[in-house]
Amino acid sequence: MTRRQDESEKKGGRKKASMADPELVPQIEQAVKDHVAGSPVNPDVKWTNRTPTELAAELTDQGHPVDRKTVKRVLRDHLNLGCRQIAKKESMGHSDDRNEQFETLFAWRDQFLAAGWPVLSIDTKKKELLGRFFRQGTAWTDGTPTAWDHDFPSSSWGKVIPYGVYDLAHNDALVYLAEGADTGRLAVDAIRRWWYRIGKSHYPADTPMLLLADCGGSNGYRVNLFRDRLQQLANCLQRTIRVSHLPPYCSKYNPIDHRLFCHISRSLNSLLLTSLEVIRNAVKRTTTRTGLRVVAEVARKKYIANEKPSAEYLANPTIIRDETLPQFNYKFEPKTPKLFFP
Repeated sequence: MTRRQDESEKKGGRKKASMADPELVPQIEQAVKDHVAGSPVNPDVKWTNRTPTELAAELTDQGHPVDRKTVKRVLRDHLNLGCRQIAKKESMGHSDDRNEQFETLFAWRDQFLAAGWPVLSIDTKKKELLGRFFRQGTAWTDGTPTAWDHDFPSSSWGKVIPYGVYDLAHNDALVYLAEGADTGRLAVDAIRRWWYRIGKSHYPADTPMLLLADCGGSNGYRVNLFRDRLQQLANCLQRTIRVSHLPPYCSKYNPIDHRLFCHISRSLNSLLLTSLEVIRNAVKRTTTRTGLRVVAEVARKKYIANEKPSAEYLANPTIIRDETLPQFNYKFEPKTPKLFFP
């Protein structure tokens, strides 16, 4: 006789709660059904935010004494429910040009990478407040770090805007830390700083540049200031700058989000962001097993909101749009070279 057969034939021992009380499982199922919250995606999916402790107390009051561990086992084994949190996967909108634009963007990306030309993913990371604000995460310490007991933004000492420029081919990036407003001038200044700090050591001076950007924000496809500054940067660097925007509602697919920003967030965990230097030091030590390298630079000026593009650009836009989805795909050719960047 095998051990499994021997165990199955044993008659002694305490019965499972679901066997000792045949009404237990139906009662738990009814309790879940009465307080179901519904799946955020599929209404047929069971979804409840009631805890096993709450259900156990309610069932005990109804004459079915049971503990939370038993309720948890019934939820898992009999009702096939698992403990999960809501997944942020449902898009807030839909773009009719989604597939076509992704195909166009990937085609430009592959062409530039195959030619050895720079492909840069650009975006603004979540803004950080300066002050003794609480942040998630733990650290090794011989004391107890303390933070303010309230997270009022009005108590902050300032707001830092981390703008990232990530090089897909070389797995390195520049993070430009600025104060003030997130503007098109700030975005292009970050790209310019990337070239002088990192890019010119990787690429020849006459190669074109491809920017992968979201549709909104300071580098959005409708921001005239961003386009005006890109033309001035093309003039300053004497190189073609091509832009391909991700389709609307698809910003999470921007490479910089999952190749750079998530790792910077990890570096900032458990820190009290009391100054720009604290953020800069944390950002520049960000790395991964695949060799990510980050250069952090603090802006020397404060960016103002509501800045307008130059009258010259508005009167004579120099943008060269593609035939395929021209609102999302365009380029700037260098004009008269400038010895300085305004």
